Amino acid sequence: SPYVVSLTLVDLPGIVKVPLPTQPRDIPQQIRQMILQFVTKPNSIILAITAANTDVANSDALKLAKEVDPHGERTLGVLTKLDIMDTGTDCVDVLSGRVIPLRRGYIGVINRSHQDTISGKPIRKAVEDEAKFFQGHPAYRSLASKMGTLHLSKTLNLILLNHIRDTLPTIRQ
Repeated sequence: SPYVVSLTLVDLPGIVKVPLPTQPRDIPQQIRQMILQFVTKPNSIILAITAANTDVANSDALKLAKEVDPHGERTLGVLTKLDIMDTGTDCVDVLSGRVIPLRRGYIGVINRSHQDTISGKPIRKAVEDEAKFFQGHPAYRSLASKMGTLHLSKTLNLILLNHIRDTLPTIRQ
């Protein structure tokens, strides 16, 4: 994209606990090893993605991130599916870091639905709808400027730029 700094995103599979009949019996171990190959690298940013409509205390992503990044220097929490939480519930406490604190915090996002993808809803329209959701939701309105795909993108770019700045040799004039 011409709008972001160049970085490589590796979309790793979710952690499997019970193999399907068509999968190898050791698929949980295979996937865990694959994930560890990437998240143990000190220059990796870990996006610990968890669905907001599940109990964050049971997040496999947060558990694994804590194992390889105990001080949370490389872990950013991402909560998805805020728009499909049960009526009357929200995850403001998680987003505010009062449940499981993360040094880099949490960002809530709303993804395009399967139907949106099938119908060809443009990403820009989805981003606009996402912003409207956060701005219009009573629980998330005060956090709206720190939520959404655009904020996630900006945050990742800032992390990357800071990493580049911190690792470049000092230039003397």
